[in-house]
Amino acid sequence: MFDNLANRLQNIFSKLKSSGVLTEKNIAEALREVRLALLEADVNFKVVKSFTSKIKEKASGKEVLQSLTPGQQVIKIVHDELTSLLGGATAKIELAAKPPTMIMLCGLQGSGKTSTIAKLGLNFRKKGSHPLLVAADTYRPAAIDQLIALGKELDIPVYSNKSSKPTKICQEAINQAAKDGLDVILFDTAGRMHIDNEMMEELVAIKKVCKPHQILLVVDSTIGQDAVKQASAFKEKLSFDGLIMTKLDGDARGGAALSINSITNAPIKYVATGEKADALELFHPDRMASRILGMGDIVTLVEKTQAGVDEEKAKQLEEKIRKASFTLDDLLQQMQQLKNMGPLDQVLGMIPGIKSSALKHANLDEKQLTRMEVIIKSMTRQEREHPSIINGSRRKRIAQGSGTQTRDINLLLKQFEQTKKLMASFGKQKGKLKYGKGFPF
Repeated sequence: MFDNLANRLQNIFSKLKSSGVLTEKNIAEALREVRLALLEADVNFKVVKSFTSKIKEKASGKEVLQSLTPGQQVIKIVHDELTSLLGGATAKIELAAKPPTMIMLCGLQGSGKTSTIAKLGLNFRKKGSHPLLVAADTYRPAAIDQLIALGKELDIPVYSNKSSKPTKICQEAINQAAKDGLDVILFDTAGRMHIDNEMMEELVAIKKVCKPHQILLVVDSTIGQDAVKQASAFKEKLSFDGLIMTKLDGDARGGAALSINSITNAPIKYVATGEKADALELFHPDRMASRILGMGDIVTLVEKTQAGVDEEKAKQLEEKIRKASFTLDDLLQQMQQLKNMGPLDQVLGMIPGIKSSALKHANLDEKQLTRMEVIIKSMTRQEREHPSIINGSRRKRIAQGSGTQTRDINLLLKQFEQTKKLMASFGKQKGKLKYGKGFPF
């Protein structure tokens, strides 16, 4: 995400950091490049002007220029201003003191609103809540069927009534939630291809009936300033509390995310980073600023690791490493856990020091992990536990069974041996290295 912008900014500040002495001229030249990079990323020009002016004011003082690490000081200033631009503090949704907490989602067609409401429901359920999804988008009948299907897939109840009006559906859903003891109600409302009076009147009517604790606007981050214009129009006609930005994994520029808070004065609360049901994350401005500047995001990486790794299995793996009994089954388990953390480029992008440009040219092929899984699963239990017995004829059989080539089997076994040696070196540390919930590679 934001690959183009991140690559440009990382290159600009890499040059600045390598300068032995910084002058006001150096900083002015760097800020001109930053200004151009932001404008090319489709960031609102007023936002760009304000952003660069603040950095220039803070970075041109004697304290920065005469410090031992002026380049680092400038980057810290940029990081802080970028965090502020993205909203400053993390904007969490607080549950109502008296349940149910009612949250109304709105947005135009194509923004991903219906799939987002299901993701949000799953997000709440993981935190211990009992959500109800409400299909109040009667303008697009397929939206009702889509939400019912998503609810069934995620095992989250959905309230729908195709013969009722949206306001009545919402009122009925509130009554149903009370009967069933559900404590979070998520209303999916109708969208249009563009903002019109009929849609806004319906949304205002739903707001009046439901009295939601939160109104969230769902916008597609990949459409740049059009997303900002949509948000501004909604803000004018229907006040909302925050934003959910979808398709952030496909947004190479980042113009909408970097502009929308300043223009609407509403925080980004969640971001969708993929199509999977769990690809909805609480938005942390400081972490995103760090990722854009190539500083990584260790906190999110640790959170994803903890969510994707079974603690008991991690302890078992640690014991196997210490006894040098790492097998292909263990490798398979680690690959599956790595896949559960999300797309490889996003996971690696959270590691400090890995530049966006490096990830862009790394040719990360997630299909390779799937291919390796299929190969291992095509082996017998004995072969997985004792790979040394896999001779030429066995390799041909495994290749045929997995639909791959013999060279793929050779490559996998070579990678396994390298990983095993790495594990053995860790095991020799005699307790100095503690795995906990981490990955060995």
